[in-house]
Amino acid sequence: MNKELIIRSSSEAVDFALLKDGKLIELHKEEEKSNFQVGDIFIAKIRKPVAGLNAAFVNVGFEKDAFLHYHDLGPNLSSQLKFIKLVSTGKLKDFSLKTFQFEKEIDKDGTITDILSANQSVLVQVVKEPISTKGPRISAELSLAGRFIVLVPFSDRVSISQKIEDKKEKERLKRLVQSIKPKGFGVIVRTVAEGKNTAELEKDLQNLLSRWTAMCKKLPTAHHPSKVLGELNRASSILRDVFNDTFSGIQIDDEELYNQTKDYLQEIAPSKQSIVKFYQSKDTPIFEKYNIERQIKTSFGKTVSMSKGAYLIIEHTEALHVIDVNSGNRSNKATNQEDTAMEVNMIAAAEIARQLRLRDMGGIIVVDFIDMSNPENRKVLFDFLKEEMSDDKAKHKILPPSKFGLVQITRQRVRPEVNIKTREEDPNNESGEIEAPIQIIDKIAFDLERVLKNHKDVVLNVHPFVAAYLTKGFPSLRSKWFLEHKKWVKIIPRDAYTYLEYHFYDKKENAVIE
Repeated sequence: MNKELIIRSSSEAVDFALLKDGKLIELHKEEEKSNFQVGDIFIAKIRKPVAGLNAAFVNVGFEKDAFLHYHDLGPNLSSQLKFIKLVSTGKLKDFSLKTFQFEKEIDKDGTITDILSANQSVLVQVVKEPISTKGPRISAELSLAGRFIVLVPFSDRVSISQKIEDKKEKERLKRLVQSIKPKGFGVIVRTVAEGKNTAELEKDLQNLLSRWTAMCKKLPTAHHPSKVLGELNRASSILRDVFNDTFSGIQIDDEELYNQTKDYLQEIAPSKQSIVKFYQSKDTPIFEKYNIERQIKTSFGKTVSMSKGAYLIIEHTEALHVIDVNSGNRSNKATNQEDTAMEVNMIAAAEIARQLRLRDMGGIIVVDFIDMSNPENRKVLFDFLKEEMSDDKAKHKILPPSKFGLVQITRQRVRPEVNIKTREEDPNNESGEIEAPIQIIDKIAFDLERVLKNHKDVVLNVHPFVAAYLTKGFPSLRSKWFLEHKKWVKIIPRDAYTYLEYHFYDKKENAVIE
């Protein structure tokens, strides 16, 4: 398994595409105007505590007030409020918390009006970016994420990632962290810390302490509201969260971003610094070079094609997302319906895991798999879906398939869903909009596979533009079809056809697919 990160920069935004064995699995956009990323810390003022919601609305500079629930205050909020007051007035200049006297923890079942009041200063962190008509969701329980550990101010707790299963390794990491952890700070050990030594963890810890100190120095002069600690740029945060030894390349078309990424990789994985490359070709845009634009066009939208003619229908409602699995017009060698359903469902499970990450879909997702009567098959499908989603960094939970074949998934939503328009204006001015023309190539390939099972000689009639696309270059798509199927397809351009129209004929000029 090889992973590549492809980064495209423009004057308005930076796009990040994460590829796994050449297939697009994540797509992110960082816009220049974006000021509310997950992880950003603000000094802000409470606008209004609301007893009925047990929450407060906080002015963080967004057009809509941020939402701070009582359960997101953190047990040591009183200590944080005391710290802010002392630092802001200049009475406390030691930010290490070594001598700082903690206040009593707040009642976990208390009410917001007993703790917070209007115009009170508080440090808050963005945990969910503004989505639709809602402002940011924030927390007063701060955390600074590093490569191997997460630093939690005003805490003494040490916890280890649940994904580290080896008990001895968990105990080793806990002892190690407790030996280097500064007083007044809690530490969460991340999954990637498995097998790391003291020097690597301590370096990460010191880097986070430096960021904490730099943030505290801003407090005495910071106006309200203002960002006092920004998350790393998106390239660095993606590398921090997903980078491992399976990465084989990082391609960047912006020199400044290239240098920043190379410097960051030098800190976290010096031996891998050489995989960062500056893409300089002016002939082919970077997303075209790595086949990303085509994958974007074919992966988003209501219908998602899969191998052998199967496809997904993805629809969105206010309350949840619904995914329907269809076998399509595929030809299958399976001897019974159960085997066919099992094969299609396994293909769909892998694609659904990819789609959730690619679109960053959150909330409740209901998947209607093809019905299977065998309980063992339902368990195999469930285990396979869990395995496919194991790389997903967003918190998620999957329930086993019901007797109706429905699988319910909840997935953490922290930023707006990636929604890319794949339909385009109809050049024939017939129906207003049509699906992206590049998708016609996939449809032709799916239909061709079925047609060639029963016909030796096939003639494909298509619009002249599509005919040119299929036959141009070396190797052309038609040549690749010949290598795959060992049959030559004759292609005839038809001026009378609309752009996306195509038909197959046999050697007797009888229509094969209408």
